[in-house]
Amino acid sequence: MTLPIAELLAVAIEHERLWRVEREHRRKRDQLQRLLPMIADALDIRTVFPRMSALLQDVIPHVTTSLVLLTPDRGGVKIHIASNYEVNELPEYRFTSADETITANWRSFVAHDCEINEGSVRVRISPLDAEPVVVELRPGTPFTRIASTFNLRSFVRVPLRIKEQPIGAIAFGSDRPGAYTDDDVDLAARIADHVSLALAHEQLAEEGRRAAQAQERAAILQERVDTLVQELDRHRGHRALGESPVWKEALVQATRVAATETTVLITGESGTGKEVIARFIHRGSRRAHGPFVALNCAALPEQLLESELFGFERGAFTGAHVSRGGKIEQAAGGVLFLDEVGEMTPAVQAKFLRVLQEREFQRLGGTKTLKADIRVVAATNRDPKVAIERGTLREDLYYRLSVFEITLPPLRERGDDILVLADAFLTDVCAAMGRPATGISEDARGQLLRHAWPGNVRELRNAIERAVIMCGGGLVASEHLPMSIGRAPRSIPVDATSSSAEVAALGFPPGGIDLESIERDLVNKALAHARNNKTQAAKLLGLPRGQFYSLLKRYGLTDARR
Repeated sequence: MTLPIAELLAVAIEHERLWRVEREHRRKRDQLQRLLPMIADALDIRTVFPRMSALLQDVIPHVTTSLVLLTPDRGGVKIHIASNYEVNELPEYRFTSADETITANWRSFVAHDCEINEGSVRVRISPLDAEPVVVELRPGTPFTRIASTFNLRSFVRVPLRIKEQPIGAIAFGSDRPGAYTDDDVDLAARIADHVSLALAHEQLAEEGRRAAQAQERAAILQERVDTLVQELDRHRGHRALGESPVWKEALVQATRVAATETTVLITGESGTGKEVIARFIHRGSRRAHGPFVALNCAALPEQLLESELFGFERGAFTGAHVSRGGKIEQAAGGVLFLDEVGEMTPAVQAKFLRVLQEREFQRLGGTKTLKADIRVVAATNRDPKVAIERGTLREDLYYRLSVFEITLPPLRERGDDILVLADAFLTDVCAAMGRPATGISEDARGQLLRHAWPGNVRELRNAIERAVIMCGGGLVASEHLPMSIGRAPRSIPVDATSSSAEVAALGFPPGGIDLESIERDLVNKALAHARNNKTQAAKLLGLPRGQFYSLLKRYGLTDARR
């Protein structure tokens, strides 16, 4: 039975339509295939985006296309770029609990019949593999501004992914309702894959640039460190010698802070080279041509320390026959280095705090306010936090001093530097004594490496100086070193599981030791032995007078108590 002519014509017309549709799809895919390499090879998607938009007009017609990226914390989005629109002024949009699931999940979809309201867009959405639904999206002000500008009536949106993780989306918008179909979603998805590849290339290029810049900065910093080390090397008493990583890190930190006016606190055990680092900072600062003035706060009693620091006017105290400027004035235009700053009495600490806060001070007995044109570098061999807990260091002064804190490693943690320092000290000492530097024997070197160095670099220098004297101009051997070097005392390990008998065998009482009581008793015995002569008592204990006076004040002692 033959079909009616009308039906045959209808079938032919439908075949013709399908053929034209398929031919158009093939043309778009072929054209897109030629354009995609241009997108994927871009190292900055912003530079190719306008051209990409123009070339894609014949593939996915649009009045604007936009690229939206997730914020680094993935809690919102920012319009990265949009064709025919300046996005620099658009704020980022933060996700809320009211956001639609389709937005949060970054699904592909086509939106028809858009109705743009303030802060929201009412659309009929056709998600892939789902029935059309009318929803009200709240994409935020950035999107609604663009939508209003171009009077968008429909758009297609597909996600961007890198390593299967969503990073954003690309959208094409039209001012005609129903402008897009599922076929356009397929084309947009292919574009999105290549845009994602371009963004991945862009990220790698940016990481490479950052790595190169970091290497360049590190090289410049290392060059600066080497320059400062060489400058200090000309001042043989304060050379920054050492190759160990921990020492180099300390020099790098010092170099970083040197170019600023920041107050620096240097901490570390006695003899680790705190003044060396302070001078290193001075040489690397804008004040390098100004004076470097050092004051040991532990070497002076309170009144003398105050007058040395602030200066005094004539008649300020008995013996003040003429006015004299203090270390603050002497350091004007340069650096004031306060060694053992934790030994300042609370009264002096309070006065010096004003210098740090207001950059002004008054001499003792004076009424004129003077400006303090100084940079302060302080040092202490005590733990500042412990000193604050004991009340010997003001907390506000500590935080003013420790804007930038550098902790120096003890020599026992700088094993690579021991022989380097020993050879340098040998050269210096021999030159000072007018003797040739004949070297250090292998057995002596081994002993130097085995020693724990409780006195750090200072102890090492003293040991080398003694050895040079003892060797009489010959090779430094092990017998020329002090007896303690390389002869570590035998120790018995004590841990939490040690029995009371084991602890008693070590000489410790079962209840532990009250160190403060022992210290107070020693101070009292020294006073008694010296018949209350404080200078002699300080010498008996091997302490600077300033530190001894601090102990007297701490324990409320003025005379020996029986």
